[in-house]
Amino acid sequence: MTLDDLVDPANLTAAFAALIAFAAIVTVAAPMLKRDGLEVRLKSVASRREELRRRSREALANQKVSKEVLLRHSDESLYKKVVERLQLSRLLEDPKVVGKMAEAGFRGPRPISAYYFFRFALPFVFAAGVAFYLVVMKFDVPPMGKMTFIVTGFVAGFYAPNIYVSNIAKKRRGNIVGAWPDALDLLLICVEAGMSIEAALQKVSQEIGAASIELAEEMSLLVAELSYLPERRLAYEGLARRVNSPGVKSVVTAMIQAERYGTPLGSALRIMAKENRELRLAAAEKKAASLPAKLTVPMILFLLPVLFVVIMAPAVMRTMAVWK
Repeated sequence: MTLDDLVDPANLTAAFAALIAFAAIVTVAAPMLKRDGLEVRLKSVASRREELRRRSREALANQKVSKEVLLRHSDESLYKKVVERLQLSRLLEDPKVVGKMAEAGFRGPRPISAYYFFRFALPFVFAAGVAFYLVVMKFDVPPMGKMTFIVTGFVAGFYAPNIYVSNIAKKRRGNIVGAWPDALDLLLICVEAGMSIEAALQKVSQEIGAASIELAEEMSLLVAELSYLPERRLAYEGLARRVNSPGVKSVVTAMIQAERYGTPLGSALRIMAKENRELRLAAAEKKAASLPAKLTVPMILFLLPVLFVVIMAPAVMRTMAVWK
């Protein structure tokens, strides 16, 4: 295959059509091939809890060993070595990176190292890809225009990790918020049945996994933090910070006040469940109200031209037959 075959418009069109067909097949088949990761995630949280318990006992048995060293994950990946060698954590310092990773469900030092690595490498990769494409396709673009495209690719590569993490966090937050009112109802039933808050949260995390694996994971992590953090308030605030949703924050505030002042938790959960259902309904109504405005441009670009062709085609054909 020669270079002319690679830049041939027909071959590029065929390759693009094949790529679209493959993406459509993957999109249709992805839900059928998706595995239920609830059991794996709950097992991971349970193993992490047991590991924390074991390491805390070792720290108590040996006072010479630092507890921080025992309880902290170690990162020996290639990303960490590159970040430390080039000091990317100082060059690309982002004070909110830990919170962003927590909202997206990435925990530990390894995702942070990967974030800094890709934020450093992707600008050069994108810029090199744009430059290579401009050279291979031989576009008749002035040098200043080529430089503009390359700089645009560089900037897009710099912001690509942030966009990726933000999209993952948004999707995860939506999944959690969608199942949050049902989880509050289950939590209310467990609490009014006489279960402790830790046992209730653990039971709800097992039952809510079918609706939201992410929420089940967060509740299991909350149970572990309630057992090991010095203050229970810190565990609740950690849940609100990781989810970053107004409904979850209001429930966390109510739970903190209930533990601090001894107010009944059942009545607070009942009110919060009702408010969260109203918030979910309001969000659905807002999304439905914005749908006509979003459909205007696709209808103008795709539906109306086809409609005009269908309506005008018979008249045009008759006119052409008369002129012949």
